[in-house]
Amino acid sequence: MAKKITIVLVDDHAVVRAGVRRLLEQEPLFDVIGEAESGEKAYQMYGELKPDVMVMDLSMPGMGGLEAIRRILMRYERAKILVLSMHEDLSFANQALKLGAKGYLLKNALGEDLVKSIKEVAEGNVFLSDDIARKMAMQSISGDRDPIHELSAREFEIFRLLAEGLEIDAIALKLNISSKTVSNYQTMIKQKLDINTPVELIRYAIKVGIIKN
Repeated sequence: MAKKITIVLVDDHAVVRAGVRRLLEQEPLFDVIGEAESGEKAYQMYGELKPDVMVMDLSMPGMGGLEAIRRILMRYERAKILVLSMHEDLSFANQALKLGAKGYLLKNALGEDLVKSIKEVAEGNVFLSDDIARKMAMQSISGDRDPIHELSAREFEIFRLLAEGLEIDAIALKLNISSKTVSNYQTMIKQKLDINTPVELIRYAIKVGIIKN
């Protein structure tokens, strides 16, 4: 009998976790061994359970999915993380993959795609939603690369939090770094994106789909 693929689900919405769990439990090869509602809990749970695949949402209160991916892979470099997100913008997918996630699947994907993606990631392969793969291919062909993709993972996370209206001290607390470090990152972000004011930052975030208008 084939060894089961152990899975931990990470999403701040209990209804989403329950729906995904029901779907995955129909697959004999899968064993959902845990659930987490935050990035902090995901980090802790990965260390305790060492699942074959962690299915991770990105937008969560507290430590977001990107920061959780960064911390997990910094400590457990062989971790296999599949992002399951509503964010269709390439900037999120690029950042997740840059951090080491093995897959990026949109939440509107069919159940069979979720099953397939988990199997692929468990085997060490990369899996992308068709829409994301298509956008990446088009970007590669056109050579039209937005400066947002040049941000490091930490810069991107701070940019996203600034765009959501968080103050520097709040971001520092959230990411467990100093306010001075956040200010330095903010300066680098503005230089890379050629923006000068908070209003310009928010407009840019809306333009690239980081936040909704």
